[in-house]
Amino acid sequence: MNHIASHLREIFFNKKTGRLVYRRGNILKYFFFQKGAIIQVKTNQSDERLGEILYKLERIPKETHAEMESYIEPNKNLGEVLKSRGVISEDDLAEALAHQIRESVLNVFPYFDAEMDFQEHEGYGGEVEESRTSVPLLIEYGIRRMQADQRLQAFLARRTLFPGRKTYVYLLTADEKDILEKVNGTDMAEVILQTLTIPPNQFWKSLYLFYCLGVVEFEGKAEETRRENDPGKPSGGELRRDVPPQVAAVLAFRDTLPSMTFYQILDIPPTAAEEDVKKAYFQMARRFHPDRFERKLVADHKDQIDAVFDAITNAYRTLSNKEARRVYDAKSGSAAIQEDVQNSFRKAEIKFRQGKTLHSQGRIDEAIAYLEEAVRVRKDKGDYYLLLAMAESKVPAYVKKAEQDFLKAIQLEPWNAEGFVGLGLLYRDEGLQTKAIKQLEKALEAEPDHPAALEVLEELTGGAKKKGIRGPFGINLFGSKKKKK
Repeated sequence: MNHIASHLREIFFNKKTGRLVYRRGNILKYFFFQKGAIIQVKTNQSDERLGEILYKLERIPKETHAEMESYIEPNKNLGEVLKSRGVISEDDLAEALAHQIRESVLNVFPYFDAEMDFQEHEGYGGEVEESRTSVPLLIEYGIRRMQADQRLQAFLARRTLFPGRKTYVYLLTADEKDILEKVNGTDMAEVILQTLTIPPNQFWKSLYLFYCLGVVEFEGKAEETRRENDPGKPSGGELRRDVPPQVAAVLAFRDTLPSMTFYQILDIPPTAAEEDVKKAYFQMARRFHPDRFERKLVADHKDQIDAVFDAITNAYRTLSNKEARRVYDAKSGSAAIQEDVQNSFRKAEIKFRQGKTLHSQGRIDEAIAYLEEAVRVRKDKGDYYLLLAMAESKVPAYVKKAEQDFLKAIQLEPWNAEGFVGLGLLYRDEGLQTKAIKQLEKALEAEPDHPAALEVLEELTGGAKKKGIRGPFGINLFGSKKKKK
């Protein structure tokens, strides 16, 4: 498959070092990788160059942007020159480079007709800083926002699919996880499609996402993946041909249990909320509960099935109990866990600020992507959900999701009138006047003098419509919706 996501998959999982050359018409880009991580981009697209990115992110003033050519020095990176002259900080540069990488890569996802060539390299001189850009997240968002292409079906239809790495299953939606459960190492993709009721285009795109995230493999690659995940063990797990696929999955999972934490067993991050722990447990129970197996299989493989389900149950009981979870975290290395949590929180805050900046620039689709990444980590932040909902409310296709996220923001911060106002405006724009009035009245209960709530209530009950009221984050609550292209 000559597509950027397939190339990213190959480079990332094989930890390759070198550059991927991309050509399409007059567009030329170089993506540089160090041990599978994307570290730099060079592009001839003017809006993807570093100076433009810094200006878009408001890290340099208009005057500096206009004089950018004066900062170009032979054999020196523009970013390093700007930093050495005190124009930008180290954090400004790192953020802009990450944004540049993201923009440049995502802009090529819609195309399947480009020329791409990966040129391996022994390594780049000097110490390379760890990339702030996650290749799996690039793959996820890039595939989600691109249109389905008939070449996906041609690439996948006749393949026999096997379960792959579990590492990035957390990026999938509940519906996608239901599709993933159909992957058993026996059926071809086109056979799996016949057992589902979803639109074919959605299925092929989901399956391509699974493949590029490594959560499914093709025959011939699955054994290699198993050995990567568990070097030194004999062949087993999902590839064992002497047992039914259901039992093979149990054996594969049992083999990895000794090296897994409770969080890994349930496939959740250390920051997971109680609700996420419960959802993860039910997902695992659907696959591994003894009652899900035929009676004969249970009798023949009772010890293995019981061992797996006991481990899942033990993980759930521990992590769903606040005190037991606290003790477990302490015993299993709380310092490391807390460091991971804090790093995740810092990254989420960066994503939130990036999303806020993009939203203020009217770049709604990109803002939504960053904000979704932020709330995936910080499910306890009402302001994250509030800004995400406000961005989504500007895109007609996301209205239902916006409603859910407004409700989540209200649940987390019931004292904050802005959530009620945002939801009220959403209902108003959808023609649900009664619902809108109810939410605006709740906003006034939280903040009796809230100007936007008073203004819109007056409008809905017969008063004159007024404009210019601004809500949280400096957003014009009466702004027009963005039409989805």
